[in-house]
Amino acid sequence: MAVGWFYLSFYALSLLGLMCVILTVYWMQLWHGGFAWDGTSLMFNYHPVFMVAGSVVVYSAASLVYRLPQSWVGPKLPWKIGHAVLHLLAFILTVLGLVVVFQFHNHENTVSLYSLHSWLGIVTVFLFACQWFLGFVVFLLPWVSVWLRSLLKPIHVFFGAIILFLSIASVISGINEKLFFSLNNNTQPYSSLPSEAVFANSTGMLVVAFGVLVLYILLVSSWKRPEPGILSEGQPLLCDGE
Repeated sequence: MAVGWFYLSFYALSLLGLMCVILTVYWMQLWHGGFAWDGTSLMFNYHPVFMVAGSVVVYSAASLVYRLPQSWVGPKLPWKIGHAVLHLLAFILTVLGLVVVFQFHNHENTVSLYSLHSWLGIVTVFLFACQWFLGFVVFLLPWVSVWLRSLLKPIHVFFGAIILFLSIASVISGINEKLFFSLNNNTQPYSSLPSEAVFANSTGMLVVAFGVLVLYILLVSSWKRPEPGILSEGQPLLCDGE
């Protein structure tokens, strides 16, 4: 039962994450003209795609590496490397998301970093960079003592969850801000809930559902990688199911 429920949650999460990215791409393609790397609004359209894919979906995949039962046996180093590489990929996509929005603003002579959305985003990226660097130094490099790793591990886990929360808050506020800008001078204002607003709001709700499911998987104690010699109730079932 434990094995089946874990994999049901895992596959549901994978489907939700894929849907979040696909729907964001579809939103930008259908209502905003698609994509181009030219400094125009078509370049800006990469911004929500990179942020949803990088700071939410790939970031979450990296966070869940140690929940896979396959990671519980054998050496831990390959899983540490996978965890770090996926987080690095998420960070690269997130930075690309910043690059496109700053280039668009420079091209249009638009002021940057004045909205709550932009402040949330910058704080999230800064924390993400610190988290990855400290995680690499403390948990991946071999010369850090075990006691220091044990001391910093709860802090690392805590800020990992905080960064995910902030990423989702940034995405939701970004969707809202994009709709206010794009529908402000439209014949169908945001308040009348035109089709774009319904679609984008629904995409935002899927992002929230994705984040809630990620946090649920992270919090279930029997799905956590056991410490050496310690298994909580339910973990032997997962191990036996390999």
